[in-house]
Amino acid sequence: MSLSPYLNPSRNTIAQPRVALFVTCLADAMRPSIAFATVKLLQSAGCHVEVPSAQTCCGQPAFNSGDRNNTRKIAQQTIAALKGYDYIVGPSGSCIGMLHQYPELFAKGTQDHVGAEQLAQQAYEVTSFLVDVMDYQLPSSDLKAQITYHDSCAGLRELGIHSQPRKLLSQMPKVVLKEMEDSDTCCGFGGTFCIKYPDISNRMVENKAANAKASKAQLLVGGDLGCLMNMAGKLKRQGSDLQTRHIVELLADMLSHPALGEANNTPLKSATIDLAYEA
Repeated sequence: MSLSPYLNPSRNTIAQPRVALFVTCLADAMRPSIAFATVKLLQSAGCHVEVPSAQTCCGQPAFNSGDRNNTRKIAQQTIAALKGYDYIVGPSGSCIGMLHQYPELFAKGTQDHVGAEQLAQQAYEVTSFLVDVMDYQLPSSDLKAQITYHDSCAGLRELGIHSQPRKLLSQMPKVVLKEMEDSDTCCGFGGTFCIKYPDISNRMVENKAANAKASKAQLLVGGDLGCLMNMAGKLKRQGSDLQTRHIVELLADMLSHPALGEANNTPLKSATIDLAYEA
């Protein structure tokens, strides 16, 4: 099908794209609110959003463990499930980064390789899609918060995601970004890495938690749930009151549910907000 009738000349992209939401396993099993917040943002940006029911895991655990045969099977299933959409968008640089690695699983010239390359070209992490493709402007918001941001390894190093979430956060006039030291350093999760090297992983997340707390922010925000669960777990075990949330929950103003690792929702204390703060 030709997409030319749907092109928006001012942005050289599709004016009302048909988007497949790649939910991710962790969001589906542990934090569905992230998926709902992503849908809200995509619809607000003018997208027609669908959630393909045949999608499963991206295959990253098998891939990182060297199991190429099962990764290929997962990739073939994912390619088929996500075929026919203008874009595939997910709230995880890690999972979307895996979709970008599918072409290397198949021999060049094969039908599988062609499908994998097409999928990789269409697949975006949500903040990158909103900024780089849709040029999205957030609606006005009165949400007040001081936050610090963690750059996840896969999103930053595989997909080049750094300025995009910060650009969206800058559109929230009462949200202050307090950059922590080494914001781009790994939190120690790394999927199977934390299982293979638990002592190293624990030291890394301890360093990350210390830097997050030193920022004096109220919220620790990031774009990958695996990283966020790892950091939230460490912070809660240390007795910290620093809340941890996915960035889409903040951008979509969906903060009515408890932060990660908390049983009850604790409202942010607006009295602590310092809008004059400079990183």
